[in-house]
Amino acid sequence: MSKSLEVVLPTENGLHARPATKFVEMASRFSSDICISKDGTSVSGKSVIEILTLAAEYGSKLLISAEGEDEEEAVEALVKLVEKSFQE
Repeated sequence: MSKSLEVVLPTENGLHARPATKFVEMASRFSSDICISKDGTSVSGKSVIEILTLAAEYGSKLLISAEGEDEEEAVEALVKLVEKSFQE
């Protein structure tokens, strides 16, 4: 079983290095495997380099997925982080 939610990227500059780093820092707090997907391409939510390869721009739809014992918590926390423009 896994948990997934879609979120629209609200940051004007897209998912560049600083927000990608914040995403990875939060994702790394969870034991679940975390993926972030855009336009059918999925990458690890725990790798800044992989997240940057998505080239996600303002308004991009991202699918955040997690699989593991804390998947619900992980997806909800990461979606909130994105919705708040990476301000914890």
